[in-house]
Amino acid sequence: MATSRNPTGFTDGYWWSGDGVRLHYRDYPGPTDRPPILCLPGLTRNARDFEDLAARLSPDWRVIAVELRGRGESGYARDPMSYVPLTYLQDVERLVDELKLDRVVAFGTSLGGILTMLLAATGRPPLAGAILNDVGPELDRAGLERIRGYVGKSMQYPTWMHAARAMAEANADVYPRYGVEQWLGMAKRLHRLTSAGRIVLDYDMKVAEPFRVPGNEAGPDMWRAFDALKGVPTLIVRGDRSDILSAEVAERMVERLHAAELVTVPDTGHAPTLDEPESLAAIDRLLARITI
Repeated sequence: MATSRNPTGFTDGYWWSGDGVRLHYRDYPGPTDRPPILCLPGLTRNARDFEDLAARLSPDWRVIAVELRGRGESGYARDPMSYVPLTYLQDVERLVDELKLDRVVAFGTSLGGILTMLLAATGRPPLAGAILNDVGPELDRAGLERIRGYVGKSMQYPTWMHAARAMAEANADVYPRYGVEQWLGMAKRLHRLTSAGRIVLDYDMKVAEPFRVPGNEAGPDMWRAFDALKGVPTLIVRGDRSDILSAEVAERMVERLHAAELVTVPDTGHAPTLDEPESLAAIDRLLARITI
């Protein structure tokens, strides 16, 4: 385990996977008398997705934003077939063990929500609360096909504005209200600047290899894993334009859990960024229910 202080308010931390991949997380300070918030990003995303939310919640809550293998500052896997939920789960469990976290509040976006359900099923560590952001035990085929169509395709741009324009063209239906500032923000969360001065996507293109194998995107029997959230304060966030989490599945999720709230974010597809007014108000309500 290694850490270093960052001037933006978080500590950079590193840990090792069981197969020797050096992994990275951001640790935002917070009290030790309440469970920390463990943020788990989507398939092609990284810890930067949570920086605004973490800044809002810290220092009232400790926030740990994880970068899965092959993303951001985490190392790339030698075996691309390790880019699957069960391996990500093992990586996260090793971090939990190293940080000696007794309980956590898991915030999971898309793939991160799948990991949240798997964490609930294993109980390592017990969950004090959970957010499933635009994901559920069943995933819509249309959204999966859309993701398979773009994940793993290497792109590069000469300027951040070029990258932002590409984001706008690809995601106009997902975030129809976005302006230039929001698209630039998205571009900087998803991309990095290379030593050659080019702007490229900030993940290993090989993450696509197992994802394109049918069945590998969600792990085994996710309804059973989802049911492990019974009794856990849970927030289900859904974009009203989502092609991953249908309204019908979201309603079934609420019916199965007695401690769940469903919030639908208007004019948003897959996935909400959790900085929308509806999301922030619901997050505040969820955290108010967390017991120490």
